[in-house]
Amino acid sequence: MAVFESKEKMVEVLGGLFNILLNDPDAGPKFAGSDITIKFNISDPSAQLYITPGDGKKGKVFWDVKDIKPDVEMTLSGDTCHKFWLKQIGMPIALAKGLIKARGPMPKVLKLLPILKPAFAAYPEWAKSQGMPID
Repeated sequence: MAVFESKEKMVEVLGGLFNILLNDPDAGPKFAGSDITIKFNISDPSAQLYITPGDGKKGKVFWDVKDIKPDVEMTLSGDTCHKFWLKQIGMPIALAKGLIKARGPMPKVLKLLPILKPAFAAYPEWAKSQGMPID
């Protein structure tokens, strides 16, 4: 059984995580200023999550929007996404095993990694508070 029992639960958990990131006083403005739009193509359950720089001052989270062109596109399952944010699987191993497929310019991807640190720090507690397994 998939870790996210429904698309609604995934939207609640992952959408909440990215809202935590975008509201972080350090990471939020850095992400908004990065001018990078990320699209996560998630399966099991199926959804498309977009993180955009918004107005350049405050980033935005969108779900299942068709008219946003991403700079970086990541394709992965809900289970892999959950494990990634828990740091149970790293990007190099996930890419090598085909668990995550990444498209887009690598310099932009690399620019994002330091900005995402608060999301990694927040996810275990956030996920647990949402009733998700963290072991």
